[in-house]
Amino acid sequence: MTRRHHLVPGLLVALAVAATACSGPNPNPDASPSAPGPTPTAPTPTVPPGSAAPVTGPYAPTIDPGAFRATVDNPFFPLRPGMTWEYRTSTADGLETTIVTVTTATKTIMGIVCVEVRDTVRLDGQLKEDTFDWYAQHRDGTVWYFGEDTKEYEDGKVVSTKGSWTAGVAGAHPGIVMPAQPNVGDRYRQEYLAGQAEDMAEVLSTNEQATVPTGTYTGIVTTRDTTPLEPDLLETKYYARGVGVVLVVDVHGGGTRDELVRFSS
Repeated sequence: MTRRHHLVPGLLVALAVAATACSGPNPNPDASPSAPGPTPTAPTPTVPPGSAAPVTGPYAPTIDPGAFRATVDNPFFPLRPGMTWEYRTSTADGLETTIVTVTTATKTIMGIVCVEVRDTVRLDGQLKEDTFDWYAQHRDGTVWYFGEDTKEYEDGKVVSTKGSWTAGVAGAHPGIVMPAQPNVGDRYRQEYLAGQAEDMAEVLSTNEQATVPTGTYTGIVTTRDTTPLEPDLLETKYYARGVGVVLVVDVHGGGTRDELVRFSS
């Protein structure tokens, strides 16, 4: 889960077309023909934001282990060991509390050392979910999500591990949690295991404001998170610089707010 997640090589690139210019007649026929000018150089192609994890077509991103590092310092999704976030949500079933902590552990996935994050959810004090997530950052600053080990509980017993996946195993692929430079309109897969983990996101804004118990944040990046596995699920997430997720609004759930109530870095 990417809080509350429940985003290189192989990119789409546009081809540049060089235009040729026509010259008029030589005004001085006795003069030597002028030397041809330099051959036009096609501009360096740019990478469409989020295209490393496209939301359409077959999905199999090319991952170069040498292009990743375990240090995750993207300003909108920082993950330093010891960082902790606490969120609270008032639901029809009771008060839901989520604690997210960046552990000191790592996990090597697809040859990449990933940061481990633990996410525990309690409903009125009773353990509901316990998840370990793994992330790594591309050298361009994009944060990728490489898998999760999740367990759901009832009466203290594990009742489901649905949603668990590890990139590179059984057809699972990593996805993008946060682009290096998010732009409005960016769309990307956050994870992929057919029928198990198919979350996607789209950047809606890069200049929003949100007020939650920990304060008022500006210059926020907001995303719309969806999944074809749950068509009725639609969340808007608010990412603040230097903090990460500060608010999640369940759009189809009557506007339920999952708010950041405590943060330590």
